[in-house]
Amino acid sequence: MNRLKELREKQSLTLDDIELKTGIKRATFSRYENGKSEPNIATLIKLADYFDISVDYLIGHKKTSNHGTGQTFG
Repeated sequence: MNRLKELREKQSLTLDDIELKTGIKRATFSRYENGKSEPNIATLIKLADYFDISVDYLIGHKKTSNHGTGQTFG
């Protein structure tokens, strides 16, 4: 989750700030930043809401076109 560190630093937030504002322990958030652990879906949503970004952005997902594959979704 390298985007977490990028987002935190861009807003000049410390790990203590994150803990106070989100309730996510600083050690846990640090593990997310360093790829030693991954947040569950509820935590991803909480973080996306906090940073005002999409979960897709947070996890590094980029929408790809499925044109020509014959697949339909939904």
